[in-house]
Amino acid sequence: MPDLVRVKPIALLPTPAGCAVFLGDGEKAIVFYIDIAIGAAINAAMAGQTPPRPLTHDLFLKALEGFGAKPTRTVIMAVEEEVYYARLILEAENEIMERKIVELDARPSDCIALAVRADCPIYVLKELWEELQDMSSALEDMRDKGMDLGGE
Repeated sequence: MPDLVRVKPIALLPTPAGCAVFLGDGEKAIVFYIDIAIGAAINAAMAGQTPPRPLTHDLFLKALEGFGAKPTRTVIMAVEEEVYYARLILEAENEIMERKIVELDARPSDCIALAVRADCPIYVLKELWEELQDMSSALEDMRDKGMDLGGE
């Protein structure tokens, strides 16, 4: 997929208003802000923690599984006035082996929370990726100061 850049969550940092999520491809890192509860859900899944009761994202994945569907990838498509837009790509196969692909509009935070649980890839549209500011140096500065950033 030459028009996509594969990324993964590399750090999560609580902020006074939510959570900063850093996504990176090994050369560049971007940041955007999400709800603190979803940030905690992402961080817990990345740490391999299993909650005593299913969280919303766990429940959604189980429901998809019950219908023979699973997330295959997520793509961050656009940003408008600091609001990011993503698509969740699902694949379903029914009992007679009919395959269906469904693309859903979704918040990137929900897509990331699902992707880390389902071990599916996260992409950013290459054109968008190239427009976004590289925050690698800011991330390294925070790490150098000993801040606990979660993530990898």
